[in-house]
Amino acid sequence: MKGNKENLLPFYKFATEHASVGIHAVDKSGNTIIYNEKMMEIEGLYLTDIRDRSIVELFQFEKEDSTLLKVLQTKKPIQNIKQTYWNQNGQEITTINDTFPIIEENELIGAIEIARDITTLEKLMYQPLRRYGESITFNVITAVSEPMRKVIETAKKAAITKLPVLLIGESGTGKDLIAEAIHHSATPATENYMTFFCHKSDGSTVERLKKHLHTNDRSTIFCERIEYLSLELQKECLRLLEEHRQDSHLFIASIGGDPIDLIASGELLKELYYFFAAVSINVPPLRERKEDIQPFVADYLKRYEKRFGVKLKGMSKEVQQLFMSYDWPGNLKELEILLDDVMALVTNEEEITDELLPLHFKWKLQAYNVSAKKTDSFVFQNDKELLPLDGYLRRAEEYYLNKVLNMHHHNITKAAEALGMSRQNLQYRIRKMKK
Repeated sequence: MKGNKENLLPFYKFATEHASVGIHAVDKSGNTIIYNEKMMEIEGLYLTDIRDRSIVELFQFEKEDSTLLKVLQTKKPIQNIKQTYWNQNGQEITTINDTFPIIEENELIGAIEIARDITTLEKLMYQPLRRYGESITFNVITAVSEPMRKVIETAKKAAITKLPVLLIGESGTGKDLIAEAIHHSATPATENYMTFFCHKSDGSTVERLKKHLHTNDRSTIFCERIEYLSLELQKECLRLLEEHRQDSHLFIASIGGDPIDLIASGELLKELYYFFAAVSINVPPLRERKEDIQPFVADYLKRYEKRFGVKLKGMSKEVQQLFMSYDWPGNLKELEILLDDVMALVTNEEEITDELLPLHFKWKLQAYNVSAKKTDSFVFQNDKELLPLDGYLRRAEEYYLNKVLNMHHHNITKAAEALGMSRQNLQYRIRKMKK
């Protein structure tokens, strides 16, 4: 290679800034030395944000989770690692990272990380409708059951009134789809659709909301899971919303449970609930609208055939019975992901059969005692499918908790009383169960 280091510096700089991967280099103390444009795009930061700050301050992960810090400590490279964290814009970021120590004259002087952004790919895996590039309108939402028809009817009215809307429902029920459909039906139309993920008790979400509200754009503002913000941040969020109530924005929020329970447990600010409760829409879980399962599967298969050319007629009678008897704790999202797993196994089949169902789903069927087997089959499984004791006890706990929750219509307070535990303990177990 010709030329000295000084002559090559402009070429290194150009290559770094125009690379399609994120590049982040730190010195041995964890302070940033190189931070390219792609990495700024991925992590939502600017050079002014990272000066004189170590990487532990910048991102919401513990020291042991940072590959850069691990490499500084061990002096060994770490390659092909998937890392998920929340950036300064409150966005969940997923990257595949290769991280290397920088050694000069046998002494560690720092580390460099090369990150490939796969956030979009990860989200597509969990939002199959969006992979087809469709706008989410009421026409693409499966609403055959009476409960869902009422949801759509109320949501359409909300799009016309442009009053604040509160979407209430469990994770995976499609609240985000309803929110986007309201946006596309709003009269008069709003220009932008902005989702603010309230998954962490930090100020980045509120700061982003504040910046956007001060623009002149007419937007649909969707605050997803507002109860995840701390009460102090909820107060700040309410102040901003009240300040811009008379603007031409359409405000939508979602929560994951009964608002009275969330207020009583100190997770939801009462005044913030009142702000959004002008129009409250309860999006029912899939177990309460199982009539939607078969048409949803049919819609999925049509889209899959159009995209990939793989055609299936539908489900076998056995699979239909299994799907109708299962509780679907993960709701529509669980069904979508299951169909992804099934389609990955299709070869020359004409319909979805029991043989195409992945093993992990069959275990769930047994755990919920819905596979038309005798009760003792929940206790003793086929010797080829035996679970370790810890795994079996976890399945048994999930089964029992879901039965009690269903019995009390997912009212956390009543279910906790029936189980003889605190609301906080039950909520912790539910969160653990859904991971």
